[in-house]
Formats: sequence, C-alpha cells, structure tokens
Amino acid sequence: MAEYAVEIDEVSKMFKLYHENVKSLKEKVLFFRKRGYEEFWALKDVSVSVKPGETLGIIGANGSGKSTLLKCVTKILYPTSGKVVTNGSIAALLELGAGFQPDLTGRENVYLNASILGFSKKEVDKRFDEIVAFAELERFIDNHVRNYSSGMYIRLGFAIAINVDPDILIIDEVLAVGDEAFQRKCLERIEEIQESGKTIIFVTHNVEITKEICSYVVMLDHGSVVKEGRPREVVNYYHQVMETAEEGSERGDRRLEILGVALLNEAEEPTTVFHTGQPMKIRVAWRANEPVTDPVFGFSIDDYRGFTAYGTNTRLKGLDLGTLTGEGFVQFDLSSLPMLEGRYLVSAAIHSRDEQTIYHWLDRHVPFDMKSDVDDAGLLYVPTEIQVFR
Repeated sequence: MAEYAVEIDEVSKMFKLYHENVKSLKEKVLFFRKRGYEEFWALKDVSVSVKPGETLGIIGANGSGKSTLLKCVTKILYPTSGKVVTNGSIAALLELGAGFQPDLTGRENVYLNASILGFSKKEVDKRFDEIVAFAELERFIDNHVRNYSSGMYIRLGFAIAINVDPDILIIDEVLAVGDEAFQRKCLERIEEIQESGKTIIFVTHNVEITKEICSYVVMLDHGSVVKEGRPREVVNYYHQVMETAEEGSERGDRRLEILGVALLNEAEEPTTVFHTGQPMKIRVAWRANEPVTDPVFGFSIDDYRGFTAYGTNTRLKGLDLGTLTGEGFVQFDLSSLPMLEGRYLVSAAIHSRDEQTIYHWLDRHVPFDMKSDVDDAGLLYVPTEIQVFR
C-alpha cells in the first residue's frame, strides 16, 4: 500500500485575468501580443499529504482556494507548479449537477456520471438500485434531470459518488443544498465509508462538521495554508479570524454607561484564556451620567454563532441596586465554567427593570478562548459516568 493516498507537493495555480474587452476575432488576432493581463495566484505553494483511511477537512473563506485545490487533485485543473499524486480510484462531488446532462433522464445520468468517475456499466448495474434508493428518487429516476430541483440534483450526485465505492472520496461544499434529514443521512454514510478504510477529502463552510468527521484539518487563506492540525484547534483559529465587524457593536442612551468589561481569573488577573471547570469573574465598570433608579446589570456568554451558553442579570438573582450615582463596578463571580473548547464572546448590558430602556449594551464585546482536555461534543461539559450492565 502507498504511504499516501493523496500527496500535494508545493502546488501553485495561476490564472490570467485579462482586462481588455476584445469584441471581434480581428481584434483578438491584431492585438494578441498587446493584451494586458493580471496574474492571479489562486494557490501558493500548498503542501498536504493524506494517508489512506484519513479524512482531511479543508476550510477557509470564500476565495481562499479550496475548490481550486480540489480541482487540481481531481485533474480538472493542472497546477502551474508543483505536483499532485493520487493512489486509487477517485469519486468527486465538486459542484451541483457537475457531469449531469439535462436532456438525459436520471437513470441515464447515473450511468454517464459513473463512467466519468471510471466505473464500468457492470459495476453500476450492481449498485444502481442502491444509488436510486439512497437518492430517494425512485419515482423520478426516468424523468429528465432538467426538471429536477436543486435538492434532487444533489441527492443523485451524492448517491452516485458514495455508492461507486471509490478509494478516495472528494466532497466540495454540496451538503448544504440538502435538507437536514438528508445531510444527516450523508454524514452517516460518510462514517460508514470511513470505517471501511477509505480516504475522504472534505471541503465545507460548516466548519463544525469537520470537528465531527475529520482526522486532520487545513485552513486556506488567499491560496496559502495558514493553519493545519487537529480539527478543534484549526476550527477555533478559523472562528477567531472570521469574527465579523458586528461583534463589539453597542447601543443605548448612556445615562448609565459601561466604562469597561474585564474578564478575571481566580487570582483576579485579567486574561483571555480559561479552562473548562475554572472560575471566571466578569467585572463591569460603570458611570452614572445622571442618577438612575433600579437599573439591571446583566451579561451573556455566546459562541461564535450567537448561541448563548449562559447568561444572567441582577434582577434574575433578586438584587435591587437602588439609585446609582457616580462610578463603580458590578462583578459576576462564576465558580466553574462549563463550556468546552472554543471561542466565546461576552456581552454586557444595563437596562431598566421593565426592559423598556437600554442604558448601555455592549454586544459580543469581549472575546475569550476556552481550553479543555475533554473531547466531548457540544457547548457545555456535563460530567458523565457510564455503566455497563450485562
């Protein structure tokens, strides 16, 4: 067996972006050598090796070079420099409807698409019923695919790719088209393929999936590898890079103003890194620009998607702050952080007891990182013991 199923060695890919608008064949001939162009490097010296049986996740923002890299692996494109070596048969699902002919039926397209992937009619005959059943298209398989919905397209394309039993399966951001039930069905099938020892290269914007199914993750940015390693570490780095400008927004009339929010460890030292199970103190410094009666201070801890892991306020805790003047601070003492590893953001707010008036609200204003030795899934750590009875 080869050491690597896929070996990408110093691969770069350049495209020429022409700026002149040539309107005729005559102009194209006359000005052939005068046409100016800009060099666009979609990939720059990318090196990745994937061992047989591994699942590689590739993540990054739009335009980072993910799809170009996969097209080089499948030889749809050829690198400007560097080389790609693959060992084994490849099935690739690179985009919606790729390889489908709209004037052919679904049945005819199954055979056509499988032949493009390098599989014989006899091999497809053995798997045809399984392909159609997985795609849930029994009623529509003899209809022209031009009449298929986007969901039907993707179900059929995915069913072909995973049922022709390739050595290497390549998937490029196509699961987002299917509904939730079909996505889960695809992920379960991917797990079966992994258990059979096949190699998978997986590109997605839903980076949380990479933590679930990938053994190694690479992050691309402007055509270069900027981070690679364990899925959890790379995904957390991705979230840090992709934090939007909306985070840190604020609103309110500022009659009661938040001067700052500090995150403190057990020794009351400022920090931006905490560990699962450690305490945290959230100190909210305030200034009353005029006397304010019965305000409510609160905070929330959200993950990068905006899901709230925890939040509370002084009203929920039964505190009446009376009338505030001058300056001071309110401190929330969290005895044990339950969050698992990831990037989180703290929001702080001051509002009236009836919540009709916002004095000052700092939305997702203070970021911090959670580190954890626990490999459980989700946002929160719940201590769990397992007993087996026979």
